[in-house]
Amino acid sequence: MQLKMLKPALLRARVTKSTGAWYKLITDEGHVLEARLKGLMRLDGLRSTNPVSVGDFVQIENEDGDWMISSIEARQNYIIRKSPAKRAHSHILASNIDQALILITASKPRTSSGFIDRFLLTAEAYHIPSILVFNKQDLLTEKDLLIQNKFIDIYSGIGYPCMLVSSITGEGVDKIKAVLKDKTSLFIGHSGVGKSTLANAIDSKLALKTGEVSVKHQKGKHTTTFAEMFFLGFGGSIIDIPGIKEFGVTGFKNYEVNHYYREMAALLPKCKFNNCMHINEPKCAVREALDLGKISEERYKNYLSIIEDILEAKEY
Repeated sequence: MQLKMLKPALLRARVTKSTGAWYKLITDEGHVLEARLKGLMRLDGLRSTNPVSVGDFVQIENEDGDWMISSIEARQNYIIRKSPAKRAHSHILASNIDQALILITASKPRTSSGFIDRFLLTAEAYHIPSILVFNKQDLLTEKDLLIQNKFIDIYSGIGYPCMLVSSITGEGVDKIKAVLKDKTSLFIGHSGVGKSTLANAIDSKLALKTGEVSVKHQKGKHTTTFAEMFFLGFGGSIIDIPGIKEFGVTGFKNYEVNHYYREMAALLPKCKFNNCMHINEPKCAVREALDLGKISEERYKNYLSIIEDILEAKEY
């Protein structure tokens, strides 16, 4: 069916794939097309490597047979990180999402708690619910199980839902499908944690490209090249993004971080100083809870590391 040209009227569409120069869109009427940015949009002062992200709602117009993105609607939320390529820039991973699923593996590759905590910090700041999905249950050794259980104790203890899944055996797949139904969900994790494989297990019609973990380095290989939104046959959509090695936080002041650490935010009113940073201040409720083992030492170390990163970047 040919899309009727409406000129000079604008059409509303949602970005479903970004390749950097061209964007794949789906209109409100269900038409799929490709568009690129109007030149003026690159001059709006955004310090982002991608002014338009997957999940954005945009207005488009047709110019001499080519579809052009003329404006971006205000975002409900988004996930952003420091650009790994341009130090002073940020990179928007996805926007207008209902929830994020962090895929975690205890080994092959092992997911770092630093990655988890930096992502959760950003998700909390933008009011995006997060679910921790522990993948590859069929491959767990006794050592892996100890690592996984430690993570589950830490994060379930501060209110984050934790789910167990295996794309190979099918364990937990139906529960994941129920969580995804009728929602826009972001899949995020290190390369090799099995995002694309899990997506295929959830909906076989997606047929996403998958890869193996490097035997020598025990690190994942990139199989997702560009961020892309996929629509699920049972309702809802997932945004699959390339695997991330490190998650550099951006946009935070050093004194804001503790407000988005759930366990710290709950204790802040009990600290002697209302601007307590929980580092060396007297009568700090967070430090007291840490000494009593009520707060994860690993989470606290990651907190200090995040503060240090912010100070080094001079974002304070």
